[in-house]
Amino acid sequence: MAARLVRRCCWRHFGAFLSTPSAVPASLLAPAGKVAVARALPQAPFTLFHTSSPSSWADGFSVKEQMEDSRNPEHRVIGELIEAATSPQELLQLSELHVLNSNEASLMITQLSRLAVEKKLEAESILQDKRFQQLVGIMDSQISQVWNNTLVNLLKSLYSLGMDSNGREMQSVEQEVLWRLRRLTFRQLASLAEFLAVKQGKESKLLHEVIKKLELRWTELEGTRTVVTLMSKLGHISPALMDRLEDKALELAEQFNPDDIRKITLALAYQNRRCVPLLRALSYHLIQKHSELSVSILMDLIFAYGKLNFHQPQVFQKIATDLHPHVSMMTPVEVTRCIRSFALLKWLSLPLFEAIAQYALDNTKQLLVTHLCSIILSFARLNFQPSGSDDFFNMVHEELQSQLDSLEPHLLTDLVWSLCVLQQAKAPYLQRVLAPDFHTRIRDDQSLKAQNLRLKLIHINAAAKLESPDYRGPFLPAEMLSPAEPAGERVTLLQSSLREALAGVLGGQDNGRFDVRTIYGWQIDAEMVVNSENKPLPLKDFAAPHLLRLEGTKPLPPGARRVAFLRWEFPNFSNRGKDLLGRYVMARRHVQAAGFLVVDSPTSAPSAPSLPGLAAVIPAGPPVRQPEGGGGGI
Repeated sequence: MAARLVRRCCWRHFGAFLSTPSAVPASLLAPAGKVAVARALPQAPFTLFHTSSPSSWADGFSVKEQMEDSRNPEHRVIGELIEAATSPQELLQLSELHVLNSNEASLMITQLSRLAVEKKLEAESILQDKRFQQLVGIMDSQISQVWNNTLVNLLKSLYSLGMDSNGREMQSVEQEVLWRLRRLTFRQLASLAEFLAVKQGKESKLLHEVIKKLELRWTELEGTRTVVTLMSKLGHISPALMDRLEDKALELAEQFNPDDIRKITLALAYQNRRCVPLLRALSYHLIQKHSELSVSILMDLIFAYGKLNFHQPQVFQKIATDLHPHVSMMTPVEVTRCIRSFALLKWLSLPLFEAIAQYALDNTKQLLVTHLCSIILSFARLNFQPSGSDDFFNMVHEELQSQLDSLEPHLLTDLVWSLCVLQQAKAPYLQRVLAPDFHTRIRDDQSLKAQNLRLKLIHINAAAKLESPDYRGPFLPAEMLSPAEPAGERVTLLQSSLREALAGVLGGQDNGRFDVRTIYGWQIDAEMVVNSENKPLPLKDFAAPHLLRLEGTKPLPPGARRVAFLRWEFPNFSNRGKDLLGRYVMARRHVQAAGFLVVDSPTSAPSAPSLPGLAAVIPAGPPVRQPEGGGGGI
């Protein structure tokens, strides 16, 4: 209390030495360029104290500005007239009737800019007006006397009016702002930085100086709105500031409303910043406090979670449940954006996906081909078959078969591959992508995108051979069946455990193969041949049509079987249960169709190699999930 009393006495003491702004001489009303007045120095005694009042910070004005405003009735009246003006002409006429100082001229320029935006007026006519140029001259002649808050708004207004950034007056304002950065409040700095980020982008030197001040003074940051705004507008420019903002957002997480949470998660998503503690806190408060969310917020949230690959089952369940009643009222863009996000997160909500399938049937004429392709790709990723599968796919074939030539190669390949996953690829689809004129365009392309496209064509070729008995060709040539060597992946615990378990069963290296690459584009983790008594046999003597390079020539003896071991890691499953994703379901089908007895090796690795026979390596029980690590062998 004593400290507050001393502070108030200091303000009163120094306020007595302040002189009211003197009126501007009439000579200052001459056109700009004819006046040359030296830059006045700020009053030294008061600058030590003018930023000390918390109440003045709240309004963006210094104590000096508040005192001058209250002690000069004439200036207050002019300010009210400026604020009450409803047209640029009224303001410009006002400038002719009154003798203005630099601060009032700045206020008038700011009001002119606001009116020009509100009434959608041509800014060029205002800039060319001689009265406006006189206002700029008055402002420039005593720029040091313009109040801090007015100066910040003045700079924004001149940018909005399109004033030449290389002009002397504009550079004078920018330089004045640069000199005063240390005296601006945090709110003023944040407002200026937000404006410069939108108007000038990363190249603005002034913006970088403002950001440096924000980084140094981040502890002054208060209020959720400022945190949200800075994260959205400035986070991508300054990672250091974004780190501070994330810490502050975590501190204020309980105070954010749903729209704030939406903006923060989108800012994190667009900047690829997977701040797990902040995302967890926002998710918790979203579930605990906000029962009703708008469709737009739900859509943005699931998009952000998908882009960040952040899994929060309770949030996903809430979003899916809340979106389900609104599917019929969504636009095609919203529907495809929604389903792609859920597919990316590997989250299958049966009611929501059924509703989207019905939406596609009811709104066929409104759906573009790209929208329909997005729905098919999402269904395939999660291996989802609608309950009305026949009606749905009949509609799909009717809409797509005549549009295949209009699709770009990568989208067409993804579409046919997805139909193969769903076992809905008909001959016209297969012929279109397996034709020589289609795949020759990518044969010599070594880019990662082309390699992925080539691998999917090999999978499509396998589906045509193994699952389409009526298909007669064309097929891929033999030289196309060898995909690019996979990048080195770390050996997972399941992979090493499987090898250890099989080593005790095989009885020798000649009785098994590991990491077998096939002509079908799939990799088998381990392969062996057993006789009718489940005893391993040497592999090299027998013909192996599934290999890229043939080894033996003998047919399998009667009763013998090929056994393929396929390991399934945690990322191979959907997030809702024990179901494999569509890609791995198709892989398992193809290996079975190639004549193998498939032994699934889930994340609970086999651990009984001493048991006799094949039973030693067949794991019992359902898959047991482990923390996300490396992918499976497929």
